[in-house]
Amino acid sequence: MSKIILFNKPFNVLSQFTDKGTEGSARKTLSEFIDVPNVYAAGRLDKDSEGLLVLTDDGGLQQEISNPKHKWPKTYVVQVEGNPTQADVDQLAKGVKLKDGVTRPAEVELIDEPAGLWDRDPPVRFRKSVPDSWLAITITEGRNRQVRRMTAAIGFPTLRLIRYSVGNFTIDDIPNGEWRETTF
Repeated sequence: MSKIILFNKPFNVLSQFTDKGTEGSARKTLSEFIDVPNVYAAGRLDKDSEGLLVLTDDGGLQQEISNPKHKWPKTYVVQVEGNPTQADVDQLAKGVKLKDGVTRPAEVELIDEPAGLWDRDPPVRFRKSVPDSWLAITITEGRNRQVRRMTAAIGFPTLRLIRYSVGNFTIDDIPNGEWRETTF
């Protein structure tokens, strides 16, 4: 049976077990949180993003989750700078033109700030003169920094990005920085 770990990755943690960065860098890695042998991340989550990271010891499952051709939906809760209108939401949903082509259609909705959201360290910068809003965005592709580039392309830079789910896996009941084992 495959081993599957759901990890609620904190901000500023690399999605790998070792840091292959510059000599002397002290970036946090998965090894500071997960002490389970032979599991690897199925896909990536940028160090400045938070939320669900699926790890497994099953190479086939890892490939299926991370390869966009399998179209596993990934849902993100996104804090953006500004107040997007329904027209902006519709534009994101239809697809946004980026430098590497138009994105696939997405599911997008304006939401309230999620209840029970943990504090981020360091906190998101707050400016009294600039409002912020929250969106739920579900995509089925995985371009580099895609959600951030999508919101920026329509004029609403991402301030905070939290992956809530990958397929049917979610971060429900997993505190930030914690993990649990599950089955498929």
